[in-house]
Formats: sequence, C-alpha cells, structure tokens
Amino acid sequence: MIKAVKIRLKPTKEQEMLMFKSVGCARFAYNWGLAKWEEMNKQDLKPSKVKIRTEFNNTIKKNNNYVWLKEVSAQVTQHAFEDLNDAYNKFFKGLSMHPKFKSKKKSKNSFYVRYDAIKFKDGTVNIEKIGKVKYKTNYEIPILSKYNNPRCEFDGKYWYLTFGFEHNENQVELNKNLSIGIDLGIKNFAVINCLDKPIKTINKSVKVRKLKKKLKRLQRQVSRKYEANKKDKKFVKTKNIIKLEKQIKLIYRKLNNIRLNYIHQATNKIVKLKPYRIIMEDLNISGMMKNKHLAESIQEQKFYEFIRQIKYKCEFNGIEFVQADRFYSSSKICSCCGNKKDDLKLKDRIYVCNKCGLEIDRDKNASINLGNYKLA
Repeated sequence: MIKAVKIRLKPTKEQEMLMFKSVGCARFAYNWGLAKWEEMNKQDLKPSKVKIRTEFNNTIKKNNNYVWLKEVSAQVTQHAFEDLNDAYNKFFKGLSMHPKFKSKKKSKNSFYVRYDAIKFKDGTVNIEKIGKVKYKTNYEIPILSKYNNPRCEFDGKYWYLTFGFEHNENQVELNKNLSIGIDLGIKNFAVINCLDKPIKTINKSVKVRKLKKKLKRLQRQVSRKYEANKKDKKFVKTKNIIKLEKQIKLIYRKLNNIRLNYIHQATNKIVKLKPYRIIMEDLNISGMMKNKHLAESIQEQKFYEFIRQIKYKCEFNGIEFVQADRFYSSSKICSCCGNKKDDLKLKDRIYVCNKCGLEIDRDKNASINLGNYKLA
C-alpha cells in the first residue's frame, strides 16, 4: 500500500530561484513535447515518449541556445515526457480531455524530483541540483532508498515536497453489519444513512462567506484599475494591480485549503465508523457542471475530491468501495417498501410514498437506498 506524504519546505532565496527555474524547464519540455507529438501525428509517424525524449536530448539539450536547461536536474525535463505520455493515455481511455499546452499563469507550479537523490537528515532534505532544503512536518518519515513519484510544488505562498512510500495496510476491525450509503448534495454536503445529522457544507459558513465577499471586492478593484490604465485598447499592468492580484491568489489559496481540510475531516468521520462497505452514486460531475445555475455551487463542493479521498481511504483501511449504477433511482425508490415513485420532481424535498405513506427527507431516503444497494 502506498502512503502519500506532503511536507512543507523552507528554501533559501537561491534555492527558491532554482525551484522556479525547474518549474519553467519542466513546462518548456512538456510544451515542446506536446508540439512535437502533434507534428508527428500529422505526419503519421506514430509518436511515443521515447522518440520525443531522444529528439529533445539530441537537438535541444545540445543546442547552445538552451544551456539554461542544464542548470536544473536532468530528471525534471525527462519526466515531463512521462507526464505527457500519461496525459495522452488518459485521453485515449476517455478519462480526460485532450492534453493542452501549459500556461505560466494558469498551470500548476511543480516539477519532478529524482527519487534516489532524496536524503533526509537533521531537519533537511537533499534535492538534486537544489541542495539541502530545510523542511517542517508532523509525519515520521522513514529513511528509505526509494520514494514514489516525489515532486516539488508551489501553492502561491509555500513550497511543498510530496511523495509516497510503501506502507502496511491498516488492520482495522470492521463492522460487518454496517453498510454506509452517502448521498452528496448542494444544500447539505453529504447525507449519511446511519447518521442523524447531515454533514453540512462549508461554503455557507461565516468564514468562507467573508472571504468570498473580500474576493469580489478585490476583483472589482482590479477591474477598475485595468480600465483606468487602458492605453490604445491595451490593458497596462501597474504595480498596484500586481499587488491586488497577489492578494486575490492568496484568497483563492485559502479558500481551497479550507475546503480540502473540511473534506478530509468529513471523510475521516465516515471511515472511522468502520463500515465493511461504502456506497456512493456514480455522479456525472462534468455533465452537472453544464447547468449554469448550479455550476459554481457544484465546483465549490469539490465532489470529485471527496470521492477520490473516500476511495483511497477505503483501500487503505480494507473497506469495500462501491459506486452504484449511474441510472439507479436512489431518490425515487421508497426505503421502506421499495415502491418507485416515477413522478418525483427535483423541487420535492420531502419524499412521500404513495403505497406505504412514508414521509422522509428526500436525501435521507436516497442515502438509505444506497446503503441497501444490492444487499441480499
């Protein structure tokens, strides 16, 4: 079992410059490889990561105009082609969109770290070409010869090192009589069949609402400044605009961290109930996002991240994870007698059974049905 670890780094200014340079080199190699892949596709040359990597090493790395690529670890650029190959594999399997060119403004600031060069000693971690970087963590990091997929990433404020290592599966005694059904929603984040109270959404809390209000105010200020500094139909970015945009990025970062932390707390709460299985609906999240009235709320709930965390925590604790069929009518079926109510509308928040007269919250009814999904 692979256990993921994330530690915060404290690089010096010189080390931070090298880290940003590594991010830039990784992005350059990825974009170059993507352009070459598309070019080979048009010429019917059957592109592959090996062909592209070989051509990059022979033409770009030996070119005197690209000597700056040698200032960072060779693994940074080499692994960019691995990422490109993975992106195409996911695209061909229908798991993601067609690979796009990485933008300096929008793409994630991260790069691959050579795994066999990582050494932890006296509160520092050795990273190839960057040196010994101080770090801070609450984890007990085992001293190993190999760490899985180590990467450095920058979230707009701090640098982090993420990696995985082999860990024995948790031996937890599960409750063989407890099958948990989870119904995700917008009004309440998650309704659990065995809990009296639903898990509320963090997006309606005072803290998040204040941050969103501050974010809107700053965005309006930036918009007005861009209009005020417009010259010949071109927007001019002043130092004040740069300062405001930095504040906006930090608010986005804070909101994202609040939501991720809340999802971790929610998933931990569910897993600690020690059920033998957890059942959820197979949500078409990309399809739900097409609803312009609900898209923002769905995006803020981070359903995909919730499902991802539930999956790996179930695997880690030996819990069976089941996704119900996408067309399973969990909301329309009565959890008491099994009668199906086909005329149930989205606005009907209370489920009233036509056969047995059961009156129950619509989402609670759905979670009970999911908990009983395919039980003998």
